[in-house]
Amino acid sequence: MSLTLFRNFRLLDPAVADELVEGYELLIEGDKVKELSDKPIKASKATVVNCGKRTMMPGLVDCHVHVIATMVNIGQNALVPDALIAYRAARIMKGMLDRGFTTVRDLGGATYPLVEAQEQGLIEAPRLIIPGKALSQTGGHGDSRSRYDRRDPETWTRSLGSLGRLADGVDAVRQACREEIKQGAHFIKIMANGGVASPNDPIHFLGYSREEILAAVEEASNAGTYVAAHLYTDEAIRRAVECGVHSLEHCNLIQPKTAKFAAEKGAIACPTLVTYEYLGVEGPSLGLDPISVAKVDTVRLAGMKSLEIMHKAKLTMAYGSDLLGEMHRHQSEEFVIRGRVLPTIEVIRSATMHAATLCKREGKIGTLKAGAYADAILVDGNPLKDLSLLTNQGAHMALIMQGGRMHKNQLS
Repeated sequence: MSLTLFRNFRLLDPAVADELVEGYELLIEGDKVKELSDKPIKASKATVVNCGKRTMMPGLVDCHVHVIATMVNIGQNALVPDALIAYRAARIMKGMLDRGFTTVRDLGGATYPLVEAQEQGLIEAPRLIIPGKALSQTGGHGDSRSRYDRRDPETWTRSLGSLGRLADGVDAVRQACREEIKQGAHFIKIMANGGVASPNDPIHFLGYSREEILAAVEEASNAGTYVAAHLYTDEAIRRAVECGVHSLEHCNLIQPKTAKFAAEKGAIACPTLVTYEYLGVEGPSLGLDPISVAKVDTVRLAGMKSLEIMHKAKLTMAYGSDLLGEMHRHQSEEFVIRGRVLPTIEVIRSATMHAATLCKREGKIGTLKAGAYADAILVDGNPLKDLSLLTNQGAHMALIMQGGRMHKNQLS
């Protein structure tokens, strides 16, 4: 099994220390980290890599993506042939890996064949964690049909380009959860609030009854996993946490008492502010429905305040971007947006150790400790002083390694 020894770097791994530390060496064996030590590592048969005092970090983790969202208009995206969606998704995922994201958590749409394609090396892509299709009630955030569109809802269930599927009533929700888990879902995603990129549900709409949410949570728990929910309003967030939802997506309109309650219950939030920055600016020209454009500011303007509220409440936050179509290129700008409000180390934690916790992959991703996947990036400069070093399509990353394989290597 191949051995690679990295030397002469500064380590930035919040699972090890909250500051840049020197004097470490990293030994990779196959696809795993064999040893991370602050003392010289003896490995005579290893290929030695001089990192030139660059910053060594764990591979980044984005906990809210939609890799099959190849168009901003997600209703139209669902009508694109599956083969074309798959090829477009492969290109989108390669772009994510180029930016240093070695693992991503899809929040609706990606199916298990894409997971297998990545695992088998058929595509250059981040490691993929999926819920299958997101579950939505009729007329909810996962229902992309316009008011007078009466097409069979199964159109969306069967289409690779659809982010979600419809399931109404406790029995239907249970069956949909079981089907998605049987088909390879790692967790369950539900739409529990109104949304921006859907035509019939104002932001304040509550999605699903308590009984339906409880059914989804029970089915996920029975399978040893959890429920993630699309949420904006304070009322919807509190209700979801009361029902046992673990992963709180977006949370733009959360209030202090609910944030504290969610933290006490051990929930994790996944804000996605960058998508609202660009939906209003680029969305109309890329085909976003005018109804959706009109809803953007409702959540965009409250986003920065929500970060302050959740941080003060000590509610753990993971990194998310939630971009669509051509806007995927802005994925890394979430770092800079959060850095306007949050301590820089907390922003780094969100895409490393906190992301690993949310994905239930602690010790495997988001760290360079022994036993973790050999996912690493080398950054020119110190991201603790300048988060923009993690942007610009990976331009400041001299090396990107995923599972022990060099995806990018510009070291001389």
